[in-house]
Amino acid sequence: MSTVTDAVPSAGPRPAGGIGQSVRDSLVVAKRNLIRMSRIPEMMIFGLIQPIMFVVLFSYVFGGSMKIGASTDPSVYRNFLMAGIFAQTVTFATAGAGAGIADDMHKGLIDRFRSLPMARGAVLTGRTIADLVQTALTLLVLAIVALLVGWRIHEGIWKALGAFGLLLLLGYAFTWVGALIGLSVRTPEAATSGGLIWLFPVTFISNAFVDSSQMTPWLRHVADWNPFSATVQACRELFGNPGVSASTAWPMQHPVWASVIYSVLIILVFRTLAVRKYRSATA
Repeated sequence: MSTVTDAVPSAGPRPAGGIGQSVRDSLVVAKRNLIRMSRIPEMMIFGLIQPIMFVVLFSYVFGGSMKIGASTDPSVYRNFLMAGIFAQTVTFATAGAGAGIADDMHKGLIDRFRSLPMARGAVLTGRTIADLVQTALTLLVLAIVALLVGWRIHEGIWKALGAFGLLLLLGYAFTWVGALIGLSVRTPEAATSGGLIWLFPVTFISNAFVDSSQMTPWLRHVADWNPFSATVQACRELFGNPGVSASTAWPMQHPVWASVIYSVLIILVFRTLAVRKYRSATA
């Protein structure tokens, strides 16, 4: 009798551990989220409308009045602008990430995941990977639109791919901020609002849409040390677009390194906080 009893497996979830297990579980969750996104094409369509509107409005409404260096040529401003629009697009994915996680929490899906023998951090990692894939597709379409309005790269395809890599790294970093917000609020609506309200000052107090040298000294200092500005400046250098900064701030002098360092630090900090919040929320 005891032999039969000992042979019966435990009904509870098996403890999951190890990097391999965590990677497999994360990919399974990512696949689930990608399938869900593909069945709701409106998410992709609405996600594209806003950045395309920004491209058109800033290019044609403000393009003739913006001074870049010594030039007010609208074509110069369009090339200056696009790195900022790309960076804004990947960071605004934060709101979607937060709302998606908050929705899963609200519907009890996270509790069902928790009952399975899977790595704890896989739920959040899988979600952020799926959001990264969606962001990459959005970025691809936006790049095509940018080419249609006159944006061009001048430093070769490899440097351009490096710039898009930095953009995706920044976007992935910010999705972890969204994950933490999604776990900290009660409804998807609150997550969307919480994910956007702080993004506007981050993206607009930067060098994305105007030359930071034209700002007042204290505001220019904030913009030059903004992690968002570092990625924008790095992309301009790698694309060969106008907007070389005259600032002596270290992130503006070494924007590629600054962009990588900022993004990695954001991932390390907010992933740690998000996983800790997830464990306490589902304990």
